[in-house]
Amino acid sequence: MELQSVNQCLEQWEDLQKDYKALEILNKEYMEKLEELCALQTKCAQGIAHQRYRIGVIKRSLKKLNITEEEDQDSCQRINRAAVRREANLLEMEHSLPKTNGLYLKIILGNVNVSILNKEDKFKYKDEYEKFKLILSVIGFLLSVANLCTNVRALELSFLFLLVWYYCTLTIRESILKVNGSKIKGWWRLHHFISTAASAVLLIWPLSPSWYEFRPQFMIFNVYISIVQYLQFRYQQGALYRLKALGERHNMDITIEGFHSWMWRGLGFLLPFLYAGYLFQLYLAVTLFRLASNHDAHWQVPVLSILFFVLFLGNTITTSMVIPQKIKENRARRENSKTEDNNHRGKDRKIE
Repeated sequence: MELQSVNQCLEQWEDLQKDYKALEILNKEYMEKLEELCALQTKCAQGIAHQRYRIGVIKRSLKKLNITEEEDQDSCQRINRAAVRREANLLEMEHSLPKTNGLYLKIILGNVNVSILNKEDKFKYKDEYEKFKLILSVIGFLLSVANLCTNVRALELSFLFLLVWYYCTLTIRESILKVNGSKIKGWWRLHHFISTAASAVLLIWPLSPSWYEFRPQFMIFNVYISIVQYLQFRYQQGALYRLKALGERHNMDITIEGFHSWMWRGLGFLLPFLYAGYLFQLYLAVTLFRLASNHDAHWQVPVLSILFFVLFLGNTITTSMVIPQKIKENRARRENSKTEDNNHRGKDRKIE
């Protein structure tokens, strides 16, 4: 609205002055609360460190003791079980506190605080990460198909540059997620660092007969990987939402390029696609190894052969290790459930 006289402007200014005084009081209260929050965060961090130190002392002391009596052994087992639960609770508390950046983020971003303390903001950041991966997978699929149908160097280089930027961005985003409590395994982060290096080597591979022989296989591989990533996204998003609804999973878990400990129910259709992708990586490694013997082969060929083989090996071993681990966990969970049911039945009989 426009003011049509000086008196009206003066009245509005005086009214604005009252609002400003209220804002000053509110800002002062906010600054006091902020200082109080920082002090509480420091106290919580110190308390968590103290708890961990004391737990460590108790556990080391129990290991040194020569316990023979059955009652003492039971007490020792109770303490160990309680210590495991306490450490899990301390880890959950730690997720609500700001963390220092890892070495990689310090190199890339400096000492900027990337901790996200609000749960809703954490969800938003994680969802943006997932959408980013999905969108880039679709773009990668389209560019791979275009490169299969055409032979334009500019389009080729655009796709390879996109891969470098994509994997490099993933390493930064995943490091931020890790700071904010994501439980992504070390291999899957290392996988993206290796993929960044492989993409960079592909980008600087000069035109040669070896490149033209490898090019169609690599583009087909990327088409396949884009499809698998879409299948993973659909499956993993559904699995995570189900587990979150049941309260069984941490809110910063993310989709990854392989099988993870929580991905179990109804997974039969996805595992063959994953292993086929790993075998495709092995096939590319063998193809590059064979091309390395060509007279026109540049240094990029043997280097890429090694990188693709490392990716195949790491993906296959990591995924294969999780499966028996999960079977063991499921068996232990069933045994615990049976024990609890028997205990409940015994209590019911006593009541009757």
